[in-house]
Amino acid sequence: MELKWLLYVTLLALGTLAVQAHDMDDDNDGDDVVDIEDDLDDGIEEVEESKPETSTPPPTPKVTYRPPVPTGEVYFVESFDKGTLDGWVLSRAKKDDTDDEIAKYDGKWEVQDMKDTKLPGDKGLVLVTRAKHHAISSKLSKPFVFDTKPLIIQYEVNFQNGIECGGAYVKLLSKTPELNLDQFHDKTPYTIMFGPDKCGEDYKLHFIFRHKNPKTGKYEEKHAKRPDADLKTYFTDKKTHLYTLVLNPDNSFEILVDQTVVNSGNLLNDMSPPVNPPREIEDPNDQKPEDWDERPKIPDPDAVKPDDWDEDAPAKIADENAVKPEGWLDDEPEYVADPDAEKPEDWDEDMDGEWEAPQIANPKCETAPGCGTWQRPMIDNPNYKGKWKPPMIDNVNYQGIWKPRKIPNPDFFEDLEPFKMTPFSAVGLELWSMTSDIFFDNFIICTERAVADDWASDGWGLKKAADGAAEPGVVGQMMAAGERPWLWVVYILTVALPVFLVVLFCCSGKKQPSAAEYKKTDAPQPDVMDEEKEEEKDKGDEEEEEANEEKLGSDADVGSASQEEEEEEEDEDRKPASEEEETVNRSPRNRKPRKD
Repeated sequence: MELKWLLYVTLLALGTLAVQAHDMDDDNDGDDVVDIEDDLDDGIEEVEESKPETSTPPPTPKVTYRPPVPTGEVYFVESFDKGTLDGWVLSRAKKDDTDDEIAKYDGKWEVQDMKDTKLPGDKGLVLVTRAKHHAISSKLSKPFVFDTKPLIIQYEVNFQNGIECGGAYVKLLSKTPELNLDQFHDKTPYTIMFGPDKCGEDYKLHFIFRHKNPKTGKYEEKHAKRPDADLKTYFTDKKTHLYTLVLNPDNSFEILVDQTVVNSGNLLNDMSPPVNPPREIEDPNDQKPEDWDERPKIPDPDAVKPDDWDEDAPAKIADENAVKPEGWLDDEPEYVADPDAEKPEDWDEDMDGEWEAPQIANPKCETAPGCGTWQRPMIDNPNYKGKWKPPMIDNVNYQGIWKPRKIPNPDFFEDLEPFKMTPFSAVGLELWSMTSDIFFDNFIICTERAVADDWASDGWGLKKAADGAAEPGVVGQMMAAGERPWLWVVYILTVALPVFLVVLFCCSGKKQPSAAEYKKTDAPQPDVMDEEKEEEKDKGDEEEEEANEEKLGSDADVGSASQEEEEEEEDEDRKPASEEEETVNRSPRNRKPRKD
């Protein structure tokens, strides 16, 4: 057991030494490596000297950027890798009902590399300025018509500086004869608005579509329910996130962030206000009858105020049992003029009036229970009952809460296919932001999920892979130990020491002897003995036998009595014994002295 404890202490000391050396190396940037290696034993040093020089760790895998290429039919695609705004139109419009200083859409857009990019050559559209109106748009290769195929819109956003207040949503501009991208502004008709938006602590992910009333021809915005997922991280972590909207012909929709569904529903059931109005509405001309009684309870008309009810009794009265504390300073005011205050030099009594020193707490009151005129504290009046009111009883004439009668809704319609929205022919960004450098990239509008997924893999997926490659993992950290070989001692001890201690303390213990190994004698015996102790005991028994024989020869009476007892014991010993007793009694120590 002492050896086990010695091994335990040795390993613990080595582990502590290695960990301390690791910390010292981190603090001194490798200056103390030689001192730590000198503390290792000579055998380890010889082995290390015989090894070939450790090679430097391989460089971090480099992800090479390749512009994504759509793998199927698309209506719009843009990766900005040409480095220009070709195909995009900057708005020169002005907002209505806004001051001229901020009414212009004069916010700047540029194609740039992302800050701290891990993919040189991967460019995107950047909203450069802050506190300005920005508007830019581009035509689709052909208008999108809602028929039998899904709509998928997908793009990337990176809030490189975080976001205080502003949006990063896109608008799918409706196909109309009046559409002029040069005059794109907030009132330009759109079919769908989709994307992130934030102001204050309100984090949103918009999905809004404009539905046309088939009876009146007017458009009304329909907003998807708010997602249950926590969106804050997407606005604050300064990473590139992928936003996807999937709209299906069966009216179902899905909203995904980084290819994970964060919201889903149906255009018929999960929009506000609902797409279809109610079949019935309240009659606006209906009026409540004058005798309609909406009171569920009324005062009991038969109740009478008790004669002893005193409505004039005060709610609070002075405590007659209170006693003024000793030391109360009746003649001292609570506040006194500040004796150290001085009238300002520029004080004009004609203009400012007579100067008075400011009031401060009376210092004499600090050590006293109180100052000024003492008054008894107020307590609740036990006789107070307040103004008497008759108890309330059920109203036998109660008719319930009146509601106008229902009539058929003259504006009712039922559109069971809200998916069939107004076709759109352009995509635009019309934004106001208090934060600059919002990065947009890899827009795609298509009808096939696989095409969108391939585009995401070649764009956003490549960014994610590059970010992951730039962050060293556990393997990378162990590879770096090649420059400092002694770090392997830390890694090995970190794994081996706990395992060794578990084996040492859980698998080691005393082996319990079997029942056959115990000696069955009249005198108490040790439970466990090794062979050497048994041999020494046997020798002692032989000497004891000789001493007994001499004693028996000198004392006849005692000898004869002993002989009788020995003969009786000999007869018992001659009886058949079980196999177990025969095995146990083979030891010479168990043999009884016999007289020849």
